[in-house]
Amino acid sequence: MKIEQLGRHILAEFYNCDKELLNDHKLIEKFMVDAAEASKATVVKSVFHLFNPWGVSGVVVIQESHLTIHTWPEYGYAAVDFFTCGDEVNPWTAFQYMKDQLKSEITETTEVPRGLVDKIKLYSKDSVNPTSFKTVNE
Repeated sequence: MKIEQLGRHILAEFYNCDKELLNDHKLIEKFMVDAAEASKATVVKSVFHLFNPWGVSGVVVIQESHLTIHTWPEYGYAAVDFFTCGDEVNPWTAFQYMKDQLKSEITETTEVPRGLVDKIKLYSKDSVNPTSFKTVNE
């Protein structure tokens, strides 16, 4: 069965990460921007925040959608989203890059198809014919 979709959204759980890395907002931002670039995404802007006493939240806006991260250094845990659209960007490349950089011992992932073309056509009030989508074999 083939599924036509506009994007891919990977929800990733990173466990047993390096706790010091997870509290370094400048380094986390560098890793996330590098992950976006490694996946062939076009970086538009990044915004990151260091919480008191610990933890980082941030987003890398890419032309093809976004990458986000929220860290809990006290637990060695990070939640990361890799949402990409188009055929050129591979979110799994960004995932693997972040896994390596955070030194995560255990990961769990869920990939969610975004913008299912059949549903867009079904629910749209207008006649639509998306011309740029991914075809995924299921």
